[in-house]
Amino acid sequence: MTWVRNTIWWHVYPLGFVGAQIRGDEAAGPVQHRFGRLESWLDYALELGASGVMLGPVFASESHGYDTIDHYRIDPRLGDLDDFDHFVLEAKSRGLRICLDGVFNHVGKRFEAFREVVQHGPSAPQAAFFELTWPQCWQPGMEPGYRRFEGHGPLVELDHGSEVVADYVAGVMKYWLGRGVDAWRLDAAYAVPDGFWAKVIEQVTAKYPKAWFVGEVIHGDYPQIVRSSGMDSVTQYELWKAIWSSLADENFFELTHALGRHQEFLETFVPLTFVGNHDVTRVADAAGSAAKAVLAAVVLFTVPGIPAVYYGDEQAFTGVKTQGVRPPMPSSPAELAGYGQQTYDAYRALIGLRRRHPWLVRGRVQVREVTNQRLVYQVLPGRGKAAAQAEGQALTVTLDLAGQPGAHVADIDGSVEFAF
Repeated sequence: MTWVRNTIWWHVYPLGFVGAQIRGDEAAGPVQHRFGRLESWLDYALELGASGVMLGPVFASESHGYDTIDHYRIDPRLGDLDDFDHFVLEAKSRGLRICLDGVFNHVGKRFEAFREVVQHGPSAPQAAFFELTWPQCWQPGMEPGYRRFEGHGPLVELDHGSEVVADYVAGVMKYWLGRGVDAWRLDAAYAVPDGFWAKVIEQVTAKYPKAWFVGEVIHGDYPQIVRSSGMDSVTQYELWKAIWSSLADENFFELTHALGRHQEFLETFVPLTFVGNHDVTRVADAAGSAAKAVLAAVVLFTVPGIPAVYYGDEQAFTGVKTQGVRPPMPSSPAELAGYGQQTYDAYRALIGLRRRHPWLVRGRVQVREVTNQRLVYQVLPGRGKAAAQAEGQALTVTLDLAGQPGAHVADIDGSVEFAF
């Protein structure tokens, strides 16, 4: 997809961002019109340098958003359809693309199809949504046995061998693409058969050929998954781990190995790159300091890929996995604390560097020097039209952990593009 090559995503977990109650009765309560809180940050995203907003779950759910109960309804803790449409309109007026989080591996137990099955039993038409085992003495209201996502009882897995499920998921995707959405992040894509995604994506792209699909894949053969699933990209967890771990352990040999693997992946697809998201410890904690987190950002914005910035990382937010990585944001950027300004300035400068060198998205990385505490690599134009236009260009990146962490990025003529 040509439009995504120059996209830098600002990744947001909406329920946390607006301060919604995750547990309790609020999810089933009256509509809270909170999308305006997100709207008030669109200019901030633009000024940061982002060109797209990647939203976590926005559909009606039981708690954290990943236990969906209605894919066609906005979560009442965020607002309603009018609020969402207005958000999309405001984002598009600023030139920002929108990516939604598609949670299609599993649903919450209050998902309508599952409720119908519990009430009406094996004869319910909705039984085709799930893989179920029925008690011999089933009675209305009695739950059948069902597949639980990674052992979580409240998360009911869908039957991805069912044509009904494939058609349903394709219908959901097309509905929201028709409302102005540009892309889908496919949650837990690693748990869904590749053939299912291929079938769904083929249906969707027949109507929306410019839609972009990125799968959440943690381990596995990334290139093969992309080829067999029809997805455009997957999450580059290998590089994510190597970035923060190399900085924390002061072992750039790990990052060197990961960069070699990353280059191999680029032969097949352009990965979604990141140093933080809603499921992992903040990079400032994982890497060991705010200064090292800036070095992580240097890698993020100088190596090939489609970068995503998790909200707050650009402000040096801290937080350990499952505790404090999905925080509420102030009502406006003016209320941010000042401690993150240096990190924010570094992010803006690095995103500016990225925009001056659009060929980086499919560049080639060559490591020139590596020790435990020092890494020097050069990024050269790769293949394609953008690379041909960038012939003769290169960036040399130096990361140094001896003493105070520092970084230096220089153009081919030696002019300094970034220094920290």
